[in-house]
Amino acid sequence: MNRPSPEKRADYCPPSRPWQALSSPRGRGILLALLLGGLAAIGGLARAEVPALAAEGVDHYTLALTWHPGFCATRSRPPRECREPSLRRGAEDGFVLHGLWPSLPARLRAQGVARRRWWREGCFLERPRPEGGFCRAHPPLALPEPQEHALDRAMPGRAGCLDRYQYAKHAACLGIAAEDLFATALAMVAAINASAFADFVGLHRGGEVRRNELIGAFEAAFGEGTGRALRLVCRGRGSRILTEVRIGIDADALARFPEAGSLVRQDRGRCAARVRVAAFD
Repeated sequence: MNRPSPEKRADYCPPSRPWQALSSPRGRGILLALLLGGLAAIGGLARAEVPALAAEGVDHYTLALTWHPGFCATRSRPPRECREPSLRRGAEDGFVLHGLWPSLPARLRAQGVARRRWWREGCFLERPRPEGGFCRAHPPLALPEPQEHALDRAMPGRAGCLDRYQYAKHAACLGIAAEDLFATALAMVAAINASAFADFVGLHRGGEVRRNELIGAFEAAFGEGTGRALRLVCRGRGSRILTEVRIGIDADALARFPEAGSLVRQDRGRCAARVRVAAFD
């Protein structure tokens, strides 16, 4: 946790007496997450090795993971990956991949590019986005067949060329090969979905949970203070439906993800105090 945020986390409220807090509903949820994590460790659950990426001048990455039922529930015109049951299989594993986003590169910062503009436009600053959809304008990415199959499941939006868009916007101008970007991202998705945090979210599928319980479950899985690396994204009326989580990762510590020392602070999210964890019918 080595990049203190200038912005106070209004949605992060650690208990002042941890043992006393275990008797509360939030504490019981955290305890359950800890127990699940312990059982996973006893069972010899292996964490996928996370490959490093060779982007120069990037100090951190943001891993964006979608809660697929929540994403679909908040879309007025659900895309193909929401309409077709065969494209929902990845949701059975937990979170699915939205993207892995490098921070503002040093060379663009030196040119006066603002961080907000980088997040909005990314590599399109240097390689303008072509007219028309990415499926028409960009050929399929040349990925190894096993990676193709893994990405089909872990990234349902790939049916709408989300993989091509994510690569073109966030990596193509940084000298990162598509195969490397998605190898790293897939290993990270696997690490999160194998964690007690994903188990905790899955246990509340179809119900509600307090926002701070989600943050507490993240800390129970990955270490005290790591909740500051988690940004919760909610949509729908009153920002009550969980659609995504975003996790900050030190660029020099990708191979140690999701250890506590690999995580960096995120700006706070804007979810309501109570969050709905949607489920597919």
